[in-house]
Amino acid sequence: MAVFHLLLSWATQVLMYLFVLIFVAFLGYCLYVKYIHMKYDHIPGPPRDSFLLGHSTTFLKAMENNGVIHDNMLEWAEKYGPVCRVNILHYASVLITCPEMTKEILMSPKYPKDKLVYRRLFNLFGQRFLGNGLVTAHNHEQWYKQRRIMDPAFSSLYLRGLMGTFNERAEKLMDKLSEVAESKTEVNMLKLVNCVTLDVIAKVAFGVDLDLLTNTSPFPNAIETCLKGMMHYVRDLLFEYKPQNRPFINEVKEACRLLRTTGAKWIQERKTMIQNGGNVPKDILTQIIKAAGKEESMTKEDEEFMLDNFVTFFIAGQETTANQLAFCIMELARHPDILEKARKEVDEVIGMKQDISYDNLGELTYLSQVLKETLRLYPTAPGTSRDVIEDIVVDGIPIPAGITCFFSSYVAGRMEKFFKDPLTFDPDRFHPDAAKPYYCYYPFALGPRSCLGQNFAQMEAKVVMAKLLQRFEFTLVPGQSFDILDTGTLRPKSGVVCTIKHRNYKN
Repeated sequence: MAVFHLLLSWATQVLMYLFVLIFVAFLGYCLYVKYIHMKYDHIPGPPRDSFLLGHSTTFLKAMENNGVIHDNMLEWAEKYGPVCRVNILHYASVLITCPEMTKEILMSPKYPKDKLVYRRLFNLFGQRFLGNGLVTAHNHEQWYKQRRIMDPAFSSLYLRGLMGTFNERAEKLMDKLSEVAESKTEVNMLKLVNCVTLDVIAKVAFGVDLDLLTNTSPFPNAIETCLKGMMHYVRDLLFEYKPQNRPFINEVKEACRLLRTTGAKWIQERKTMIQNGGNVPKDILTQIIKAAGKEESMTKEDEEFMLDNFVTFFIAGQETTANQLAFCIMELARHPDILEKARKEVDEVIGMKQDISYDNLGELTYLSQVLKETLRLYPTAPGTSRDVIEDIVVDGIPIPAGITCFFSSYVAGRMEKFFKDPLTFDPDRFHPDAAKPYYCYYPFALGPRSCLGQNFAQMEAKVVMAKLLQRFEFTLVPGQSFDILDTGTLRPKSGVVCTIKHRNYKN
């Protein structure tokens, strides 16, 4: 009995010590949060939702209601000015809409990518995701080495050679739309263009035929699941600790594993082709293997590094272009005058011919304006962030080193001070003779870390849109919303459901 009381007394003391340690640690954390507040509270910003959670409650509510958190940021930017403070736990960041500072930070290599966000993209809930690929690499030298090796796969000479594939895959979409027109059924355009862009990236980047317009595949759902998981993992630091989220988290991890397992298979097939002296294209897959740099003695980390870039290009090369195309179709259907002007240009440049040439793309000036205006209102990858490693001054406000600066093309693109009547869809903003937006339009980011595949994406989008305008009439099905779904990238919530008809050509 005495031993029992002794053990009970010892256990009680241990619990007391643990309680005191937890209390002291929590108090210390609260003091640190207070220190962060004192350090940055001179910067304008909205009142915090709470002392510890900061503004995270606002973002979580937006996510729960299928809102767009960039709309919250837009409201804050208009109210608090070109530099706006945001707090989440012990992290402080500033939303910057000042064009001069946007230029200064994004155009310079000395401001690294935000450690908090981009390191969380290394894995999703413990399953490796983007790792240290081209988008997430934090170390500038590591990034620069990758970028230099990848550049040949995006040179203008190589992109010219992709026109055959762009035309071929877009033709498959036209065949599908012809079936839809004849059957007089409604069609979800986002799903169709998703198939096309995934087909294109699989073919031109990795040499694989998926033919998703006729075949079923787990890849579209896996990509969507990963993106949703990414949004929750980055924006809700407590998401993975809530038991009710466990089934979804397992789905995300399984989707990540599917993409990386597929990448490993395709990489091994290409390496075998290289070793056998086969005719190897200078595509993204070949460059990914070169970027690893140790084809003879590949370590486990080298293998993972290749898969990082595979997943990066597989997702980025499909998702954002598909969303841009869907938004573009939605806006053209809402604006018959703009649609007619774009169609007239396509008729003049392309006529009745089936294959669109590289030179034709340069002649589609108005269609380029339409696509740019689509990205102003709906930048499918809406923001980027950088760490500030030295004290700076923005619009007269001192910003101490150690903070993260966030830049949103969505926010800047919808501000009245940069674009008159910003919610009006007006392609003439990007007329060749119009004044160019000064560092307030950057749907592909800016500077050395801008999107490597932006020319690829816009070529593909032009080919698809030109063929669609050349062949078909499309009308939005009444009653659907024009809301935006924020899944990390931005996409049309409705899916852009249309009825399709063959064009009646007039003599």
